[in-house]
Amino acid sequence: MALWAVHGNGRRLLRDSVVSSEERLSWPLTIGFGLQHLLAMFGTTTLVPLLTGFPVATTLLMSGLGTLLFLLVTRNRVPSYLGASVAFVVPMSAAVNEVGAAPAALLGGIMVVGLVVLAVGVAVKALGVRLLESAMPPVVTGAIVLMIGLSLAPQSVTSFDQNRVPAALTLGTVVLLIVISRGMAGRAAVLIGVLVGWAYAATSGQLVPERLAQLDGAPWIGLPQLIAPQVHISVVPFVLPLAFVLVAEHVAHVKAIAAVSGRDLDPYVGDALIGGGLATMFAGSAGGSAVSNYAANVGVMAATRVYSTASCAVAALAAVVLSFSPKLAALINTIPLGVLGGATLVLFGMLALVGVRIWLDARVDLTDPINLVVLGTAIIAGVGDLTLQVGELRVTGMVWGSVGIVIAYPILRAIADARDEAS
Repeated sequence: MALWAVHGNGRRLLRDSVVSSEERLSWPLTIGFGLQHLLAMFGTTTLVPLLTGFPVATTLLMSGLGTLLFLLVTRNRVPSYLGASVAFVVPMSAAVNEVGAAPAALLGGIMVVGLVVLAVGVAVKALGVRLLESAMPPVVTGAIVLMIGLSLAPQSVTSFDQNRVPAALTLGTVVLLIVISRGMAGRAAVLIGVLVGWAYAATSGQLVPERLAQLDGAPWIGLPQLIAPQVHISVVPFVLPLAFVLVAEHVAHVKAIAAVSGRDLDPYVGDALIGGGLATMFAGSAGGSAVSNYAANVGVMAATRVYSTASCAVAALAAVVLSFSPKLAALINTIPLGVLGGATLVLFGMLALVGVRIWLDARVDLTDPINLVVLGTAIIAGVGDLTLQVGELRVTGMVWGSVGIVIAYPILRAIADARDEAS
């Protein structure tokens, strides 16, 4: 039995047609959609290891293999790409500065976080999705999706400002193709937009000379550097709260995909957590950064309405190939930041509105003072990156915003319900 059924004739898509997770188009088109996912995640997935001190090639390898593992655990029902998690950058930097944590100790911390996410997934799988629904109803998951999308806005704008003309050209191409194209060009808008902006930057001499030099000197084949992890108790407090963030991101991802694809994916929430936990543990076991679902890839799927896990698998295999080819990785790395900023400006905005859609579908009451106070405060904290210092631990707005939504909301809701019953 084939892993994916061919959608229609595999070569043509009607304007409003949706390619489901267990379907695929022709392999040339599937590879094209996979390249969109690859480009959407590439910039951040190569930046995070540079900021945390891990080998870039190893992170690409673990990212690709982790995605394949995730797709296997979720039985090809939850389309996703697992890229390097930005949420780990500040806590790991704090662990290095405060307790002198070495890369091996940081990897041990990543494995502990992955183990916690795995345990939550097993609990959800065993006890049912209602266990998670009680703590993360649509009002909570919608808020987390919205917060993730909006919190990435400064990243897109900063990148956009690096190369404004090619960025504007990329942005304009993506928007126009999505709006006016009734054929495949609209579905491949992100890929075409990036290629247009990249070509303009290359012909106008706006590629970074250092990156061109790296491309010229990079070998075609090279082996990723593997690092053995070591668990140190002193590092665990810095990264353990990130388990809540990864749980929230995985659940929000499943809810977001369900909202835009119109499918009930609740039965796969436990599988997604198990797959994400295993992928993070796997990354930490060999020297890669922690991995999580990528906002930009959700935006790609929302823009193209192609939810085929085959495209995600193609992107994952491409990442594995790039990890063994410094030349090809360096070639993609020549894409100017502005070009990626122009594309993600659209993708992150679409993701934020998916959070709003989750609220609308669930008919969330935005006149309820608890909804307004808890969710509004947490969203602003996450978007504004309000960093709190707790002893030696620095907690970023994304971390405590997510934890605040997941933990504070059910508690305050229970208090309010008890008050109403008493009155």
